[in-house]
Amino acid sequence: MTIKILGTGCSKCKSLHATVLKVVEEMGLNAEVIKQEDMMEIMKYNVMTLPALVIDEKVVAKGLLKPDQVKEILEKMTN
Repeated sequence: MTIKILGTGCSKCKSLHATVLKVVEEMGLNAEVIKQEDMMEIMKYNVMTLPALVIDEKVVAKGLLKPDQVKEILEKMTN
């Protein structure tokens, strides 16, 4: 599983990245977590709201998420 956090490096983007890392570790998932800050790469996903959460190249959420929201999304994606 590849998880990308799309963002320009703002505090919300950094917070989402930290939250995703924590939840992935807590769940014991085998996932590669990538923080994508390159605007040219971000534009390929056609998102206007940052941060955005991408799992296996699919945009699954936009905006800042709480740990329980991230966990719920990851559970759906792994089942």
